[in-house]
Amino acid sequence: MIVIKSSQISEMEKHYRISLINSLIGYKSLNLLGTISKDGVTNLSLISSAFHLGANPPLLGMVIRPEREHNDTLSNIKLTGQYSLNNVLPQWYKQAHQTSASYPSGVSEFDRCGFKKHYVTGFKAPFVAESTVRIGLELREIIDVEMNGTTILIGEIVQILADDLLIEEDGNVDHVKAGTMTVCGLDNYFLPQMVGRLGYAKPGIEPQELIKKIHAK
Repeated sequence: MIVIKSSQISEMEKHYRISLINSLIGYKSLNLLGTISKDGVTNLSLISSAFHLGANPPLLGMVIRPEREHNDTLSNIKLTGQYSLNNVLPQWYKQAHQTSASYPSGVSEFDRCGFKKHYVTGFKAPFVAESTVRIGLELREIIDVEMNGTTILIGEIVQILADDLLIEEDGNVDHVKAGTMTVCGLDNYFLPQMVGRLGYAKPGIEPQELIKKIHAK
């Protein structure tokens, strides 16, 4: 067994520490974050920090790294109050990865990385046309984390755009059918595989299997 203590973590080589800590919790959600400036310049960035906060109202949170001079993503959201989250498909993951490159301020990653913009009437931020699950959000709260300079954004879902047959009768989104990818760490990309789906958990009752896609070998 490997045991690593806090004193050892702080002494690690920078890139090793970043890789270790980022990959430690395993698979994370993967989305392309679409925004637009007040001057109409679009921006697209890859994030793996989105998380569910509640269904009523429908809220999602995400963590943005410390604001830099050319961090158009955060400034665009603050100015327009709107942004989109779009799933990443296998045929587009290399282009999605490229959006994390440090392009100069005012350069659109949509154009540089080969993604098409999709707009919805009444919503400012662009969606990714190549995605199959797209979420439009309006900013509701900003939380500055003093400990490391990151920013937590809380947004309310105001638009849902999904390809046909991806939302099931009970509201569940079939992300396997959608082709949604996931990520571990900063650069390890995966396609999830469904093991099963279980009913609502109740004390003293064995979990009831609703659906099983993979049988034990």
